[in-house]
Amino acid sequence: MSAQFKPITPGAYLSDQVADVLAIEIRAGRLALGDKLPTEAALVDQFSVSRTVVREAVSRLKSLGLVDSRQGSGVYVKEVGFSPLNFDAKSAVSKQAVIQMVEVRRALEAEVAGLAAQRRTQTDIKRIRKAINVLDKAVQAGGDGVDEDVKYHRAIAEAARNPFLIGTLEYLGQFLQGATRVTRANEARRADFARQVRDEHEMIVSAIEAGDAVAARQVAAQHMDNAILRIEQADPAFWQQAGVQLARPLVSGLPLKR
Repeated sequence: MSAQFKPITPGAYLSDQVADVLAIEIRAGRLALGDKLPTEAALVDQFSVSRTVVREAVSRLKSLGLVDSRQGSGVYVKEVGFSPLNFDAKSAVSKQAVIQMVEVRRALEAEVAGLAAQRRTQTDIKRIRKAINVLDKAVQAGGDGVDEDVKYHRAIAEAARNPFLIGTLEYLGQFLQGATRVTRANEARRADFARQVRDEHEMIVSAIEAGDAVAARQVAAQHMDNAILRIEQADPAFWQQAGVQLARPLVSGLPLKR
């Protein structure tokens, strides 16, 4: 393979830049199925980066399903099919990024709440209400409530009786849990925000308990809309801290916000 690459511009996440360049070449067909990537030493030389950067870039390409390694031979381009969902937590450090994450979750959470209203049992209701109580106690004790929030939404998702929705939310959760910490930290700064969140949770559960799918979808969607409004009211100093929160390692779980 004779492709030549320009040195990477110095800056954050050099490995991501190298991976992006190589991914573009693969998806455009300039690096074809079965082509062998240049050696690690050659990529280091062409991109003017370290071996560590090249190794991280290749690891990312593997996670995207674009290349694979052959023992003692090298790294080769795989057949490009459907690209897996890829959310880069490193880039999600802005207010706009968090808002966009909430928008994604709004579409899913509204449907989950609607299905839960149609399919819930009394056992489901008890589980959801218990989860709310545990969340409230965690917040009252001074915790951030992130783990408890995950369990609350998991209880609603289980009541929806749709394993594909649950799987989707779990998958997204590993990328979006950083935003959960940010939104909860923002809401913990103001007592009125905390009350709003608690009231919105109660409205969702009440609609589910009443078996009102239309209302459940509406209040769940409104909950996300209100989350965006609360995010927009955060001051610049908060967003400097939020960037640190989002950059922390993410833990797989269900899903983004409360």
